[in-house]
Amino acid sequence: MSEDEGTNASAQGVPSEDRPDGGDGVETDTGDESDAETAEPEPETAGGETEIDEETVEQLRAELEEAEAEIEDLEGRLKRKQADFQNYKKRAKKRQEQMKDRATEDLVERLVGVRDNLKRALEEDSDDVESLREGVEMTMREFDRVLADEDVSEIDPEPGTETDPQRHEVMMQVDSDQPEGTVADVYTPGYEMGEKVIQNAQVTVSNGELEDDANEDTAE
Repeated sequence: MSEDEGTNASAQGVPSEDRPDGGDGVETDTGDESDAETAEPEPETAGGETEIDEETVEQLRAELEEAEAEIEDLEGRLKRKQADFQNYKKRAKKRQEQMKDRATEDLVERLVGVRDNLKRALEEDSDDVESLREGVEMTMREFDRVLADEDVSEIDPEPGTETDPQRHEVMMQVDSDQPEGTVADVYTPGYEMGEKVIQNAQVTVSNGELEDDANEDTAE
């Protein structure tokens, strides 16, 4: 375009800023190409992330099923162990009862033998008191052997022994030359089986009234 034509265009009232060349005859860059080069890439669709999440869910579901199966197996084993233990307790209790019954039967059989000997001694028609006494003493020794086999021993404290409330039953206090509060005499012996007292010994206890007199006599 000639200078005359540019002048004409200006004269015709076309604003310089509206012309492609910006009014100075030089074309300006619209910026479309640079914007295209610097624009950020659009984010990928969520399809990839959704696929990863599904894989994780499947893995967790498999682990959960495996854990549930293991729990079910452990619960089953526990129930079987409990049932076995209950059966063991029943068998042990039954064996204990059987052993107790057999022990009782054995004891009764031996006691019956002692009773038979006593019965024969009482039925014997004899005026020989000494012979009768010997028979009773023999039966008594037999009875003591039965008790000893069952670990039964007699509680027969000596006079002057300290009283033991776990083994002695005090019947009364009496005048005695034994120290005050000690056993004066045994009214009925007691019995213990092993370390268990099955019958306390019934005893009288000294009140110490005659102890001073005995000491005075000794001093004289």
